Amino acid sequence: MQTIKLGTRGSKLALWQAYFVKETLEAGGLPVEIVIIETKGDKILDRSLSKIGSKGVFTEELEEKLLSGEIHIAQHSAKDLQSDLGENFEIIAFTEREKVNDVLISFDKSLSLESGKPFVVGTSSTRRVAMLKHFYPHIQTVDMRGNLQTRMGKLESGVCDALLLAYAGVHRMGYQEHIAELITTQTFTPAVGQGSVAIECAVNLDASLKAQIRTLLNHAHTEKQLLAERAFLKRLQGGCSIPVFGLAQYNTDTNEVTLTGGIISLDGKEIIKEVLTSTHPDALGEALAEKILQRGGDRILQEIKANL
Repeated sequence: MQTIKLGTRGSKLALWQAYFVKETLEAGGLPVEIVIIETKGDKILDRSLSKIGSKGVFTEELEEKLLSGEIHIAQHSAKDLQSDLGENFEIIAFTEREKVNDVLISFDKSLSLESGKPFVVGTSSTRRVAMLKHFYPHIQTVDMRGNLQTRMGKLESGVCDALLLAYAGVHRMGYQEHIAELITTQTFTPAVGQGSVAIECAVNLDASLKAQIRTLLNHAHTEKQLLAERAFLKRLQGGCSIPVFGLAQYNTDTNEVTLTGGIISLDGKEIIKEVLTSTHPDALGEALAEKILQRGGDRILQEIKANL
C-alpha cells in the first residue's frame, strides 16, 4: 500500500497536529510519513506578518512540495490558510473543531482584561491588537512572533505580562494551567478557521486517495462552518494582516449555518459586525461580506491596506 507523505511545519504545535492526522489515517489503514518543511513565516521572526507579506506566509513552501508531488497532502491550522488557494490546490478535509475562543495566558492568574488595570499583552495578530484597542483601551501591546514555546519563554522573561492566544493551541500544547481568562466570542470573535486543522492537496491528487483521506478526517459540521467563514474571508480578501473576524455555528436540527463576521479598523475605533443565517454556507459567507462592505467595510479595507 502507498505511504502518504504528509507535509507540515516543524513547530511543536504543527507536529502535534501532524501526528493527530497521521494517527487518524493509520487507524483507517493508510500508512503515513511526516515530512517537515520550513516556511517563510517560520524563518522570519523579527518582523510582523504584515511586513513580510501575509499571503501564504505559512503555506507557500508546503504548496510547492504539493505541486511537485514530493508530498501528497499538507496540514495547516485552518486560520493560517489563505482564503484563495488558486486553481492548483483544494482543501479535502477539516478536522473537528476545538473550542474557538481566544484566551489570556499569564503566570499571574489574577490578570483580567475586564479589571480596568493596565498591563502589557504580547500578540502578533492585527485582529487582537485592534480589538484590544476597541474593547480594552487600557491594555498595552507588544508584537510577539514565534512558536508557542518561544512566546511562553518571552512571557516568563518579562517581555509582557500576558499573551493573547487561541485556546486550541494552548490546549494542545498543555498550557491550560496558565489560562487567566477565557475571552467570550461575543467580544473577541475569532479569526476565520480558528480551532480546526485543514488538509490541503493538489487538485490532481488521485481521486480515490482524496476520497479515503476525506472519509477519515473530515468533520461535516465543522466543514459547513468553515466553508461559510472562508467564503466570507475570500470576498473581503482578508489575510493574516487584515483584522477580519468570522465565526459560524451549525444547527443540526435545521441544517442552517449562522455566521457572525466583520472587520475592525487598525486603531480599533470603528468596528462593523453583522450576522446572517442560511442553509448554503458559501452563499452565506459572500452575502455577509457584501453587507459588511456596503456598511463601510470597503473604506476600512482601503485604509488598512494603505497603512500596511
